[in-house]
Amino acid sequence: QCEAAMWRAAVLLLITGCVCASVPEEPADRAAPSDGYCSWITRAQPHGAGGRREGFSEFRLRVEGDPEHYQPGSTYRVSLYATNPAYFRGFTLIALKEGHNGDQEEDYAGNFQIIDEEDTQFMTNCPPAVTESTPRRRTRIQVFWTAPPSGSGCVLLKASIVQRKIISFQDEGSLTKRMCEKEPLYGETTDKPLLDCCACGTAKYRVTFYGNWSEKLHPKDYPRRANHWSALIGASHSKNYILWEYGGYASDGVKQVAELGSPVKMEEEIRQKGDEVLTVIKMKAQWPAWQPLNVRAAPSAEFSVDRTRHLMSFLTMLGPSPDWNVGLSSEDLCTRECGWVQKVVQDLIPWDAGTDSGVTYESPNMPATPQEKIRPLTSLDHPQSPFYDPEGGAITPVARVVVERIARKGEQCNIVPDNVDDIVADIAQEEKEEDDTPETCIYSNWSPWSACSSSTCEKGKRMRQRMLKAQLDLSVPCPHTQDFEPCMGPGCSDEDASTCMMSEWITWSPCSMSCGAGVRSRERYVKQFPDDGFACTHPTEETEPCTVNEDCSPSSCLVTEWGEWDACSATCGLGMKRRERMVKMPPSDGSICGAEVVEVEKCMMPECHTIPCLLSPWSDWSDCSVTCGKGTRMRQRMLKSPAELGECNEELEQMEKCMLPECPMDCLMSEWSEWSECSKSCGKGHLIRTRMITLEPQFGGDPCPETTQKKTCKIKKCNQGGINSDERKRRKEDRKKRRNKQGREESADELAGCKMKPWSAWTDCTKLCGGGIQERLMTAKKRYKNAQLTSCKDRKEIRACNVHPC
Repeated sequence: QCEAAMWRAAVLLLITGCVCASVPEEPADRAAPSDGYCSWITRAQPHGAGGRREGFSEFRLRVEGDPEHYQPGSTYRVSLYATNPAYFRGFTLIALKEGHNGDQEEDYAGNFQIIDEEDTQFMTNCPPAVTESTPRRRTRIQVFWTAPPSGSGCVLLKASIVQRKIISFQDEGSLTKRMCEKEPLYGETTDKPLLDCCACGTAKYRVTFYGNWSEKLHPKDYPRRANHWSALIGASHSKNYILWEYGGYASDGVKQVAELGSPVKMEEEIRQKGDEVLTVIKMKAQWPAWQPLNVRAAPSAEFSVDRTRHLMSFLTMLGPSPDWNVGLSSEDLCTRECGWVQKVVQDLIPWDAGTDSGVTYESPNMPATPQEKIRPLTSLDHPQSPFYDPEGGAITPVARVVVERIARKGEQCNIVPDNVDDIVADIAQEEKEEDDTPETCIYSNWSPWSACSSSTCEKGKRMRQRMLKAQLDLSVPCPHTQDFEPCMGPGCSDEDASTCMMSEWITWSPCSMSCGAGVRSRERYVKQFPDDGFACTHPTEETEPCTVNEDCSPSSCLVTEWGEWDACSATCGLGMKRRERMVKMPPSDGSICGAEVVEVEKCMMPECHTIPCLLSPWSDWSDCSVTCGKGTRMRQRMLKSPAELGECNEELEQMEKCMLPECPMDCLMSEWSEWSECSKSCGKGHLIRTRMITLEPQFGGDPCPETTQKKTCKIKKCNQGGINSDERKRRKEDRKKRRNKQGREESADELAGCKMKPWSAWTDCTKLCGGGIQERLMTAKKRYKNAQLTSCKDRKEIRACNVHPC
């Protein structure tokens, strides 16, 4: 514990920039820095040779799944790890709001949760920060981080690494993770429009709902027998009316949809809002919840918006469930540039209406008392929840909604020009009027006719306008943008009926007779009544004669009525459909019946660009490509789209990294050094050789062998040169004295025939660890005439040093 306290004290001193000669023996948390709440962490500077380096990437901070956005209130697993052979002894981890310097408690975002108390702990003098429990070598730590509430903006997860000295990489890419809040759809509250809509005219949209809730993607406890989507209910409405919103309470209508799947009460509430609602949006229920698009087309509905009612909301229940739904709330289709949004695509996760306390699909009815607020489900709500994930990952979306503009009416007043796609889309919707407008002049639709200038039966004038949107050839003049026609006051002329807007004629009914002469009819309906309240005089029904099998004699055949048309062969774009009828009575003369019994015609489904391509679900991930350490794994899916949908650019194969337990790493040694010279110049001595540890064993690898070896050496006997036994005895005593004193001068007449200099100092050790050698020399100072060559030469001694492992 004392060692840990001293380590943390050293870490804090280095972070704050005070490097002292000795480490204080009191704990680091005795006194917090006085320069602001935790701000000393964010101002940490690198120290010594361990500071920043170009391209440094041995350490990385990662949020599981590598998300770019966080869902408010959701929990994520955060890992800090080093790649082999790097390691770290300590660390500091914080979550800081972007643009804040950490001076105040409010600057920190979300909350950390400790996973392993032996590895991690909260920093006592900076509670939002996580640090090591004990300083030791490590290659990975993990904690949980719960994201802050909605409205917190972007967050920076930042880490500092501690090795032997402080290395601060907080501002470098590999140890900083930036995450921003998800769109309001997944937030705790629904953002209300900040600005009034300034668009002109009206826009028409088609909303298409693609259910993605299936046993393949959501396998836990999936209800196989009764799974379905309830009838979808919604509206285009003003900002003064909210059907439902995150953070609000469910109305009776929302409660009935959420718990029972019944849209009746919700539709009643919507229609009671009168002028606040422009269009009621409805789709049929879907049983079962998911089927391939080539079996069942995705349901869709059309609705309109205008300047005051430019928001769109809907909801549908996923059943069975306690009170779980998906939908959009107050989706604004008006742009800041006074135009209309072209397309909205949203993936949907389920939300809880707050009226039932069940936690599984088929929980018994348990009313929530008191009623709770509407909130999105999370993967950490309850261990029994079908969406539960102990790692706190994001819930796989259960549906996707596509809202696409299909037409615009009335004068467009946005000052920013439309793009080419918008112009082309609008031209296709314009009423084709017979005029001499050059093809190089592109106009908006004509505005509605103004009121007549005369309120009596005297003749007056009325006007309509259009806007020149593009003049593709400046040399070709474009005609007028205003149009006038005579008119009279209301009720003065039969021409008033022209203000009625009628639908197109519905196709002719079958002939009333299966043989001979009969009649058939067709209908249309009033789409818009006159502004003055008068009735429309245009006919809504037409009839005409028809003949089937002119020869109705016994020799002719009788056939049944045509059956219903089969479903279109294409799920989008151009396809074919067919219908059949049966021969009731063949010709009496035995001839072949000539009546058609099969009829085929073209059919047009919604344009294929709404669904780029149809793909099979992803396969399961393959096994990791390695048995230990880092590897890769793959998954695949197949293209199932019909050929007429065109080329599909979606990826069909994905690869990701995978990590298995680290591979054992055996000890690595350098090559042996050369053998040293013999430690004695005569008699029996020894030789030494050494080697170094280049990599210590890790993760259970083989331990390191010996680093030093010694062997004996024997040189010629020391009695050569006529030295008698008394002399040898005296020299032996002298050598003993020299070894005890280490560094004193040798006797000048140590060797017969020469005078020697004293021993030199020992040289520096050749290695700092792992075994090195030192040596010293004694050279001849004066050589006498009677000296033999062998008894008067330079001497050298060698010894081992720093033999401890590195």
